Amino acid sequence: MILYATPIFLGAFLLFLVQPIIAKQILPWFGGSAAVWATCMVFFQIILLLGYAYADWTTHRLTHRRQVILHVALLVLSLLLLPIIPDAAWKPTGNESPAWRILGLLTITIGLPYFLLSTTSPLMQSWFAWRFHHAAPYRLFALSNLASLLALLFYPVAIEPWVTTAMQSISWSVLYGIFAVLCIGTAVLSVCNADADKVDVPVSAGGRDADAVKPGFGQQLVWLALGAMASFLLLAVTNHICQNVASLPFLWIMPLSIYLATFIFCFDHPRWYRRTIFLALVAIALPVMAWYSDSLDLKLVVPMYLAGLFVCCMFCHGELAQLKPAPRFLTTFYLMISLGGAIGGLLVGLVAPHLLTGYFELGIGLVACALLLLYRVFRTFRARRLAMIVSVVVVGLTIWGAGKAINYQVSTSRVMMRNFYSVLRTRQYEKPVPFRSMVHGGIMHGGQLLDPSMQFTPSSYFGPNSGYGRMFSCLPNAPRKIGVIGLGAGSIIAYARKGDVFRFYEINPQVVELARSEFTFMSGSPAKIEVILGDGRLSLEREEDQQYDVLAMDAFSGDSIPLHLLTREAMTIYLRHLKPDGVLAFQATNRFLDIAPVVSSLAAEHGLTAVIISDSSGDEDGADYWISGTDQILVTANRSLLESERIASVGKVIPVTPGFRIWTDNFNNLLHVLK
Repeated sequence: MILYATPIFLGAFLLFLVQPIIAKQILPWFGGSAAVWATCMVFFQIILLLGYAYADWTTHRLTHRRQVILHVALLVLSLLLLPIIPDAAWKPTGNESPAWRILGLLTITIGLPYFLLSTTSPLMQSWFAWRFHHAAPYRLFALSNLASLLALLFYPVAIEPWVTTAMQSISWSVLYGIFAVLCIGTAVLSVCNADADKVDVPVSAGGRDADAVKPGFGQQLVWLALGAMASFLLLAVTNHICQNVASLPFLWIMPLSIYLATFIFCFDHPRWYRRTIFLALVAIALPVMAWYSDSLDLKLVVPMYLAGLFVCCMFCHGELAQLKPAPRFLTTFYLMISLGGAIGGLLVGLVAPHLLTGYFELGIGLVACALLLLYRVFRTFRARRLAMIVSVVVVGLTIWGAGKAINYQVSTSRVMMRNFYSVLRTRQYEKPVPFRSMVHGGIMHGGQLLDPSMQFTPSSYFGPNSGYGRMFSCLPNAPRKIGVIGLGAGSIIAYARKGDVFRFYEINPQVVELARSEFTFMSGSPAKIEVILGDGRLSLEREEDQQYDVLAMDAFSGDSIPLHLLTREAMTIYLRHLKPDGVLAFQATNRFLDIAPVVSSLAAEHGLTAVIISDSSGDEDGADYWISGTDQILVTANRSLLESERIASVGKVIPVTPGFRIWTDNFNNLLHVLK
């Protein structure tokens, strides 16, 4: 057993360890959005599918000797591709499809090693059953999932805070070399220790289950549906969480760990999946999740959705475990599960952003899971009449809750658009003065008063008493050059004057489209307005020094912050483009993260002062309902600006937190800044 268990364990450990390692390295290249992780997951699931297809094909079509020769040759070839360090040539320029570029980058960087890692568990289990005629190799599947879970839990605690990303790639590559040697040794020993006449027949031939009935198409379709459902909900829930906090390994790993843990429980022993209990829990969880799918109370929603994901995955994987075939057909079984996982990932990661105008996939997934529950209850439950009634009620409540959330998004929107980066909407409020806003998720990203006489009145997060408003009122009267990372509705242009230059860096082309079609800041401004399409940090990295009077960081996705804009390396880029007495302005308004200690540590390292200005003005029921409460941080060496009455009277110098470690591209710790 140990001969097969060791490469299975190490292979599965490396299979899931590489996911956060590689995804974190490329995250800053593509705007730091949750869609980067979703696209990476699509790649991982597709390659996993190809690996399982390879294992199934070689098991049924090749003799054991030929299968071993082919596999050893591929392992040796994969060693030539190490180490797994992404080539900077893959950094986007702003004009290409991010999803396809990510898929191409991952294919070149880790494609073959990841493919071979994905084949290990089904191949080793197949060889184990072939050699020992063992009727139950499925516990080895539980072992592989345990190793995967340990890798995910190990990464944020023992690797991410202490090891640079480059060293992570090198260390992983060394471990992969050890894995390849173990795998080659196991393959060779399997052939050498087998009977001479046995190695020249297909691996799937013979054994204790030679007379087992091959699973039919309907059975395989059920395997696929259950695998797809779990994968679909995994990505939908992950997106729902990450778009409102931050796209980081810490938040990717929690849902994925739950997904893997349910595999471990369900395939380790039947005692873990008590069918009656989990069917009841799913019947409760689905309507509740659907009802709260539009809630922004993440302290309630995150634990609820993680618990709901656990229950739903236990249902899907528990049903799969009960339907597992004889070991002779285990590679086909895993192939169908993997195909389902790939389909679920493709639907969320690639299809939904192109076909759906809003984040509707979560609601769709919950309804689909309810229908799958209804099907499984109808097929197998003894107390069919009562079970059917309960299941129909569950489906109805889930559809009602999901429909409520989807209808709210649609009915409150003037325009709704979606692409790789986000879902964008515009809303219009008809109060004493009409006001139109741009919204991502449930978070406003600027707006404009529609009365012609008030169109350039500062509004939303840029009111007169905000950090931006006070800063602009204290700047010299001369023409100013302003750089802004993140366009939004363009509300900051309200402070533009003739002779000024406002240069925006915007990664999402749909934001630019909406800003031009739904708002008049850009078309009506007396200043010169420039828009650079692409990630703001990468664009600044490529440009000549701009000598900005102000460089503002206002790039958000939902309520999450692209953390690659808050690192030592990013700060170096900003200061290169800033005048000596210029101002860096950080939008710090966030319900979940406090970036003040991050910014103050970066400022102190360069001898600058960080001042936070909070503005609680604005009342939804009052005359200035178009003004939003804000927290904004100004970083500068300009003492006269900081000592001006408008800023000194309300600004608070942010002290450096003792022992706070400066964030870099190789290190950040989200837990330290959670509110």
